[in-house]
Amino acid sequence: MSAGGFAEWTAHFIAEAEHRRGVGDPDWAQGAALPDAVWRSLQRFQVGENGDGANLIGKADGAGDADYAEAVRLFVAEERNHARLLALLLAAGGQPTIDTCWSDRVFVRLRRLLGLRMELMTLMVAELVAVRYYRAVRDGCGDPLVSDVAARILADEERHIPFHCRRLRASVAELPGRPLRRLTMTGWRGLVLGATVFVALDHGPALGRLGVGRGRFVADVLASTNGTVEDVLDAARPLDVPMPRVGSGTS
Repeated sequence: MSAGGFAEWTAHFIAEAEHRRGVGDPDWAQGAALPDAVWRSLQRFQVGENGDGANLIGKADGAGDADYAEAVRLFVAEERNHARLLALLLAAGGQPTIDTCWSDRVFVRLRRLLGLRMELMTLMVAELVAVRYYRAVRDGCGDPLVSDVAARILADEERHIPFHCRRLRASVAELPGRPLRRLTMTGWRGLVLGATVFVALDHGPALGRLGVGRGRFVADVLASTNGTVEDVLDAARPLDVPMPRVGSGTS
């Protein structure tokens, strides 16, 4: 499907929801075993996935595009499903969820500082970090249930990046002049760097147990920003709506 308007994204999110219902949940009864450092890391990521999305939804409503506002609601529903999956995974491993962590509070406050553009730029940072993190969990955990859950979340996060890119492209295009747009995205790269270094330090013990060093984690996330910047700045670059998934949930 080509990306025309956000009505296509709404249809896509609906198709993904139907896919999830058809596949069903993982087999939680099989349980899960992980090093303590990885469990603690997943607890903090579960908190981050567990926001209600009200602030983003409010800004999307104010953007004046009903299709986009509906797509954002469906995006938020996917994020809530991630929190649900992680909570059930923690329970399958005999681990509790936690109510909050200070890093998540800082992230939420940063997102709410300004308007929709800042919200999306901060969300894009989170998505790029999450893609690399869940790939590390999927590939390095050595536990079938954990790998299954991480693969499901990873597939969603990879689809979220072009979704946010499309709206962010329009928002950045409103800035006067290409130099300012370039400067804005350079500043965004700095935000990515700072956030990724923080995650690498905060979750370093878990990343190490998953076979990914802190330096490699940071380098991989930064490398992924190149295409994102060009997607935002170059209106001629295609941003296709991903095709709905078929088959199992471990894509």
